[in-house]
Amino acid sequence: MIVAITHFYRIAANPLYRNYLSIRHRHYWKNMECDLLKPPCEVRGMIELNREKFTKAIQVPRLWVREEKAQRVMPVVKKYLLKMEKLKPVKPSAQNNVEGREILLHPMPVKQWEDLPCEDLEKLEVNKDNFAFSELKLCYENWRADEILKAVLPKDEESLTSYSRIGHIVHLNLRDHLLEYKDLIGQVLLDKVANCKTVVNKAATIDNTYRNFQLDLLCGEAQYQVETKENGVFFEFDFSKVYWNPRLSTEHERIVKMLKPGDVLYDVFAGVGPFAVPAARKKCRVLANDLNPESFKWLQHNMKRNKCHSMAHTYNKDGREFILAELKQDLLRRWLNCGEKESNYKIHITMNLPAMAVEFLSAFRGLFEKESKEEILCFSKTNLNYPLVHVYSFAKGSNTKELVLHLVEENLQMPLKDNLEGVHFVRNVAPNKDMYRVSFYLTKAILTQTLAPLKVENHLKRKVIADEEEQNEITDATKIKNGSSIKTESQHGRSGFKENQERIQSE
Repeated sequence: MIVAITHFYRIAANPLYRNYLSIRHRHYWKNMECDLLKPPCEVRGMIELNREKFTKAIQVPRLWVREEKAQRVMPVVKKYLLKMEKLKPVKPSAQNNVEGREILLHPMPVKQWEDLPCEDLEKLEVNKDNFAFSELKLCYENWRADEILKAVLPKDEESLTSYSRIGHIVHLNLRDHLLEYKDLIGQVLLDKVANCKTVVNKAATIDNTYRNFQLDLLCGEAQYQVETKENGVFFEFDFSKVYWNPRLSTEHERIVKMLKPGDVLYDVFAGVGPFAVPAARKKCRVLANDLNPESFKWLQHNMKRNKCHSMAHTYNKDGREFILAELKQDLLRRWLNCGEKESNYKIHITMNLPAMAVEFLSAFRGLFEKESKEEILCFSKTNLNYPLVHVYSFAKGSNTKELVLHLVEENLQMPLKDNLEGVHFVRNVAPNKDMYRVSFYLTKAILTQTLAPLKVENHLKRKVIADEEEQNEITDATKIKNGSSIKTESQHGRSGFKENQERIQSE
């Protein structure tokens, strides 16, 4: 223990390490841990925003130094500065007709002159006479949105911890106990979030055709057409009519990085194009589909805006129909034209509809059964380029990774063995509820063998999971100050789900 402490002080004695420790220490002091710097306690439980009630006067430590010494003093006291919104910790201040600077210090680490690096300051001819306490007036402008809301909302219940930012829109998913504060929350975010013009809350109702959540305008303009940029690609859409989740940007990028120029992408539930547009920009051949007419309209628009529409064909139909028609025809054409040569490109199929995408996997079973029997397509060829499927799904339970793989195999009615590329975690949605991507290759067995009758004991589990996604999704938290993204899942077609439910009922 003594050796470790001695080693620490030897490191700290090195000027380079001292500088490093100072930089690391600079942001240590948290304002909301200091009672003096918190908003007035009288604002707790406020329903209607009253900015004047946030005004308070406090005593804070400060240094006064001559103008010519300010530049040399600042590196010494930099880590002790008081930093708050709309507050300049260093400002001009004259004393006895002598020009100088007043340096405001944080009241947590500095309670007296001896708390400062006195020796270093005295070498610069700054002594205890330069130190004093002065009054500082704080107001609504000096706190961030998260600090304001933490002071106002109920102390014994979960506060607002997250929101989504899409262009000029801030999107919330308020819990029931916060609904009475929704107008105040909307106004605070409109005030505090840069370039925000609209604040909306996700309503409880779901459009059962396209699975869009209705929006409740809390504050600002009812302007929902937005422009946003993801991974260097511009997207434009009407947020109130389509699905967009900025928290999936990393997953979108992950898939696009797998693609190389000349590869093929079949996007079954394309939305406004977060997979399809960057793939087309990368000179991949893209077939993109979405059931929602609004999504289809903006998918086409985003292809043209990013000047990649020549690389893509877009469709407005149910996902199952797209697989059975356009995807099948294009894949068959490619396989028939490949001859005996090995294909120099890869084929990917994305199915980003986590609430029910697994229900559409049955469309691949026996997709080429007829062509195989009639020997139109020879599956004995070793050069067939089998597509890699990326299907997304939610899973809720203690072992979500195992459960999501079971869901995929159950809907395929075929185990994934050597053709399984991997089960990849995407994000946590709620406690014990995760989103995954299961990536696997289509095989001869999948494409030439029709579905066997469903096992009765597995029906209930699949139905429960599908029904859960009909409910209001509880989104995970990201800190307000980071402007994280939260949203519901999916607006696409339901035929796969309906067909499976009808099959369950008939059996």
